[in-house]
Amino acid sequence: MNSEHTTELVGAMASRWWMLVTRGAVAILFGILAAVMPASSLLTLALMWGAYSILDGVLCVLLASQRSINGLPWGWLLFEGTVSLGAGLLTLLSPSITALALLLLIALRTACSGCAEIAEAVRLRHAIRNEWLLATSGVLSVTFGVMMLVYRGVGALAVAHVIGGYAMVFGALLIALGMRVHHWRPA
Repeated sequence: MNSEHTTELVGAMASRWWMLVTRGAVAILFGILAAVMPASSLLTLALMWGAYSILDGVLCVLLASQRSINGLPWGWLLFEGTVSLGAGLLTLLSPSITALALLLLIALRTACSGCAEIAEAVRLRHAIRNEWLLATSGVLSVTFGVMMLVYRGVGALAVAHVIGGYAMVFGALLIALGMRVHHWRPA
């Protein structure tokens, strides 16, 4: 990708910096709720995660559509948003979901989103300093997703605090990235 195109891409992201901050805030809110709510109800965890995943997916798709309007590539963001929306809808439409199925959905959605974030960070590396925030959130997401798949026998309720902790760290990284691109100026 040429430097001019990358600069336009970051400029489009900078104009919608608040969407990254909103995604981060929603992740932190979900993380807090998952960590402090009593882990007594799989339905409660599933509903909270499904709602979070849908909201995050909507924000990704909106950001991707804005970039598409500007004629900029949108594939990774659209992929991330579509996966998030699909996983969230599947969760909310299956109220009798098992703990294992919920954990698998969370793990797969997180790992797929992480891959998209890493790919996006690679694309942005020449145009923005601190793209490591996006790359780190991607690596964190992939690692978390893989760990949830490896330890899937534990069940979603047993790791609700871990899920909440991940969401809070992920949200903080997105907020930091949003603030970074908000103050971005082309070289």
